[in-house]
Amino acid sequence: MKVSVDWLAELTGLELDGNDLAKRFTSAGLEVDEVVPAGAALDGVVVAEIVSAEPHPDAERLQLCQVNAGGDELVQIVCGAPNARKGLKAPLATIGGVLPGGMKIKRAKLRGVESFGMLCSARELELSEDTAGLMELPGDAPVGQSLYDYLTLNDEILTLELTPNRSDCLGMYGLARECAALHENRWEAPEAPAIAAEIDDTLPIVLNAPDGCPRYVGRVIREVDASQPSPLWIQERLRRNGVRSISAVVDITNYVLLELGQPMHAFDLNHLAGGIDVRWAAEGEQMTLLDGSEITMNPRHLLITDGTKPVALAGIMGGQGSMVSDDTKEVFLESAWFAPPAIMGRARDLGMATDAAHRFERGIDPSIQSLAIERATELILKICGGKPGPLCLAESSKHLPQPQTVTLRQQRLNALVGIDIPTDRVTAILHDLGMLVEKTDAGWRVTPPAARMDLAIEEDMIEEVVRVFGFDHIPAKRPGGHLRPEPIPEHILAQSRIRDRLSDSGYREAVTYSFVDRNLLKPFGWDEAVIALANPISQDMDVMRPSLVPGLLQALRHNIQHQQQRVRLFELGATFDAKGEGTQRVAAICYGSVAPEQWGAAARMVDFFDSKGDLEALLALTATGAEDRFEPVDHAWLHPGQAAAVYRNGERLGWVGALHPSLLQALDIEGQVYAFEMDLQRLQQRNLPVYQAYSRYPSTRRDLSLLVPEAVTAAQLQQAINNQGGAELKSALVFDVYDGPGVEKGYKSLAIGLILQKDSSTLTDSEADAFVSALLEELRAQLGVTLRG
Repeated sequence: MKVSVDWLAELTGLELDGNDLAKRFTSAGLEVDEVVPAGAALDGVVVAEIVSAEPHPDAERLQLCQVNAGGDELVQIVCGAPNARKGLKAPLATIGGVLPGGMKIKRAKLRGVESFGMLCSARELELSEDTAGLMELPGDAPVGQSLYDYLTLNDEILTLELTPNRSDCLGMYGLARECAALHENRWEAPEAPAIAAEIDDTLPIVLNAPDGCPRYVGRVIREVDASQPSPLWIQERLRRNGVRSISAVVDITNYVLLELGQPMHAFDLNHLAGGIDVRWAAEGEQMTLLDGSEITMNPRHLLITDGTKPVALAGIMGGQGSMVSDDTKEVFLESAWFAPPAIMGRARDLGMATDAAHRFERGIDPSIQSLAIERATELILKICGGKPGPLCLAESSKHLPQPQTVTLRQQRLNALVGIDIPTDRVTAILHDLGMLVEKTDAGWRVTPPAARMDLAIEEDMIEEVVRVFGFDHIPAKRPGGHLRPEPIPEHILAQSRIRDRLSDSGYREAVTYSFVDRNLLKPFGWDEAVIALANPISQDMDVMRPSLVPGLLQALRHNIQHQQQRVRLFELGATFDAKGEGTQRVAAICYGSVAPEQWGAAARMVDFFDSKGDLEALLALTATGAEDRFEPVDHAWLHPGQAAAVYRNGERLGWVGALHPSLLQALDIEGQVYAFEMDLQRLQQRNLPVYQAYSRYPSTRRDLSLLVPEAVTAAQLQQAINNQGGAELKSALVFDVYDGPGVEKGYKSLAIGLILQKDSSTLTDSEADAFVSALLEELRAQLGVTLRG
């Protein structure tokens, strides 16, 4: 939004500097993007009057003008503008003058006739985009005065980047109140005089969509001369605030929009078939807008109709069929309050963006509609003449926003700010911002002005006080108080230890998105039991991840595509099941060679046991190993025979294995990938170390060669031995596996080393033999294991 500093100064009565004002606005939350001059210096450009205009003797489209530039003699100018005529006052660039862009005016000869300067258009002076002819100045413009001084181009223009909640500052009155408050002044809006009706003509108004338009105000004005040009002061104010001048009536409605922040529209009364009916559009209803675009609407769009046809798209743009032209003699003015939800997104749906929609979808002051009509009527009567009728008003009070009183506690204010702001200063700030303030024992009861719909809770009021008081006035202090360290239970392993162990094993931590593409989950078979996002940030991030592995595989694929041949990644993060419950997990993938390329060892590709070994190193952080076991598992995404489920004390922790070739093919990954994923919270649980004295007596080792059914895993065998071993069994380890000749079909030979020891005495051979015999009998009964002969 562009803002004229001079206009603000006129409204507030303050002497304002653009850069200082920009700093104050920005510090108070109204960010100023830039401060620029209102116009170029225009050296040597003066107000001049054409005394005579005769045809050029050798050119049909040129005129030979004698121009009064305020000097003793007339100046001869050759001009080709179609509107050059006797009595016209226009800008004259004299010899030696410099136009915007650096063009220096010199004496010239056009078709044999000398010209001593140049009469200028507004485009040539960079004052507008109008190239139709010379810039026409008012008849009372003082001849010979510098155009820069006459137009007060020493003004400055601020460009504000307002946040959506500050729609009150989309008009000069709102900015004037803000500006005055930042200068510790209270601003009162000028009162627009009520215009007495000269005729009795009215137009009936029906609100058939009160939820979308609870207030509609209008007025009939007859005998209007819409062909009158807009005064230069209105054109300049529009230009400096970024609005193009169109015609007198339209310029007046735009001027009121800038002044009050209330969008308005003017209808040609003769093109309205009947009264005003505000309703929701029918499916497929069509109309042509002011810009000539034809639109097709649906019941989400709010319409202004004349009882027979749409005449405006409410809150966005008027219709072409009822637009005001130079031939218009009778006008109907519209000023309405449209509820923001009724306008939000409607212009965007149609590929449009208008000043009116920008304001209505953010919310405007619901109390100024009649004021806007009175102000626009005043200007139309002054510029275009006419006879006004009485105000036409229709409203639904229950659908209008009601003022809300907010309690502001002084103790809460001071606690949040960190300093004690004087009570009188707080009261003054609230008053300066246009609020009704009632002092209470605990603080204040505050009623915001109708335009400040963003103020609803105590924290809003605290923010208002602080931003006007000035953040610079709040000293920088370190936070005080006593901090109590959060106790870390000893039986929970810190995540940093898990990260360190994986990093020590050659893995690098990755951080992937918690939402993934549903199509990425299809090869896993996980694409159905997931949570779909209602409003995904992109099409390929539409569901919450049920596992960390898909994200790691995407990262792996990206690395492979960038010529990385050895990749090891891990991640700690949350996963989500179909019910929305989150689980913290740790996952890792490895791909490529076991070790980086080197001369000391032959290259070898990573295999299942490398990945399993890395996992066992991780498991060892919280267990001795005896509690953990690996069992074969059959998952569609894992390679058969190279996958295992991991259990601890009978509870499943996760899985480890080679990813299935079909899965890797679907993800466009060549080569073998190994991965594991564990329940992080269960993995972090560990047994606290307990002191236990070493036995003073020697241990005994017994090696057994066992004939084991192929279906029985080494883990199952070790688990059975540990369960039956008792206190004398200190450890049991598998040190050989054989399934060649000499071993019965359907069996394998496992060599087990048993370490036996007593704490109270030396274990005798007979005791050791008895232990082994009892153990073998138990293994035969449970697993069908026998001693190999």
